[in-house]
Amino acid sequence: MAPKVAVGGTFDPLHDGHIALLKRAFEVAGDDGEVVIALTSDRMAKSQRSRPVRDFDTRVRELRAALKEIFGVEDFKIEMLHTVYGSAIEEDYDAIVVSPETEPMACNINEIRRENGLRPLNIVRIEYQMAEDDVRISSTRICGGEIDSHGKMVV
Repeated sequence: MAPKVAVGGTFDPLHDGHIALLKRAFEVAGDDGEVVIALTSDRMAKSQRSRPVRDFDTRVRELRAALKEIFGVEDFKIEMLHTVYGSAIEEDYDAIVVSPETEPMACNINEIRRENGLRPLNIVRIEYQMAEDDVRISSTRICGGEIDSHGKMVV
């Protein structure tokens, strides 16, 4: 049976750390699997950070365009994420791809899945992608003008 793989985030601005996360999700899914990208709603994205975040539709368009350009893929699902758990606590997934920052949430998801009588997800963790200064690439650093989306220093 082809695996169904979850991955989530705000993806704004999209950077090399996000690309590594998404690449791993497609690798885990394989040619026959399904990748479901849970993209934070505008309300959720704005409630979790003080910096501006582009609207959901803009982020969807940019995500679709980037995945087509970088990986040549168009066959994936994007769902709006309204809570930190999304559909991963109730739907039939096989794996979730996370960063070190989001791994604890995946563990919480598995606890809820167990309580709901569902199989726990295989948690696939990638490491942070580092910028030139050996500090992790993040959207906050990009928006702050420290680095570009590839981790190159701009100051």
